[in-house]
Amino acid sequence: MEELRSKLDQLDTLLIRALSEHPRTGFLELSRLTGVSRATVQARVQRLEESGVITGYGPDLDLPAAGYPVLAFVSLEIAQGGLDQIADELARVPEIVEAYGTTGPADVNCRVAARSHQHLQDTLIRISRIPAVVRSTSVIALSQVVAPRRLPLLDSEQRPRPTRVPAYRTTPLS
Repeated sequence: MEELRSKLDQLDTLLIRALSEHPRTGFLELSRLTGVSRATVQARVQRLEESGVITGYGPDLDLPAAGYPVLAFVSLEIAQGGLDQIADELARVPEIVEAYGTTGPADVNCRVAARSHQHLQDTLIRISRIPAVVRSTSVIALSQVVAPRRLPLLDSEQRPRPTRVPAYRTTPLS
């Protein structure tokens, strides 16, 4: 993983930013936005896709606007050795929008979206009935303090300038 991270350079992060801000933009427009040739843009984007850095192009969804205004974080303690089993079971619960195996007191942490508090309660009951779940704890989110983001993380590190690429614009995209 460290090897892949170190391969991202300034042009890669510039292209990722451009694609984040303009996800439906073609290679020619990305070329104009970044000041790099279309062929270079296309090759770099394909490399980022093939290496798994870019995993998709949206659309990003606002769950409350889509009818799921209740967001909860659910921590699960599971029976020893049950992680593989629980992964399949949790994947069958559509209200679970993310789940992660974790360290600490909980074995799995889930982000759950629901239409109402009753819908959330029904979902929590469904989760608790999964045989490998020993205990669950949930908290309801009241507001979003920081929206999901990735660009500030990429921007936080000094990255090497690309080699064999003509000069390009390094100022933020407009």
